[in-house]
Amino acid sequence: MSFEEKSAWIMGVLAVGSYAAYLVIVLGQAAVIPLTSVPYAAPMLWTIGASIVISIVLHILIRMASPRNAGKDQRDREIYRFGEYVGQSFVIAGAVAALIMAMVSLDYFWIANVIYLGFVLSAVLGSITKVIAYRRGFQAW
Repeated sequence: MSFEEKSAWIMGVLAVGSYAAYLVIVLGQAAVIPLTSVPYAAPMLWTIGASIVISIVLHILIRMASPRNAGKDQRDREIYRFGEYVGQSFVIAGAVAALIMAMVSLDYFWIANVIYLGFVLSAVLGSITKVIAYRRGFQAW
C-alpha cells in the first residue's frame, strides 16, 4: 500500500471518527437541554483540532515506517486530484445549504453544523474515491 493510499485511509477514518465524537458530545447534552441551545462551538473546535493533530502524527508515523514509499508519481497525483474534485461537491452543497439557511434566518447551530457536515462528507467521499481508485485502478480521462 502506497503512502498516498494510507493517507486516504487516515483522512477518511479520522473524518468519520471525529464527527462521530462530536455528535456523541452534542447529542449527549441534548438529552438535558434543547438541541439548538447546546454549546456546540467548543466541541466542534476540539474535535476538528484533535483530528488535525492526530492526522499529522499518523502521517509522520507512516512516513517514518516506510520512507521509500513516500514519493508521489503521476498516478498518485491524478488520483489525489480526482478524489479532491469528487469530494468538493459536498463542500459546495454544504455552503449552498448554509447560505439558504442564513437567508431564512435559521439558528447559528444549524448553519454551523451543516457546514461541518459538508466538510466531513467531502473528506469521506474524497477518501473513498481515492481508495477505490487505488484498489480497482484509475483511468485518467
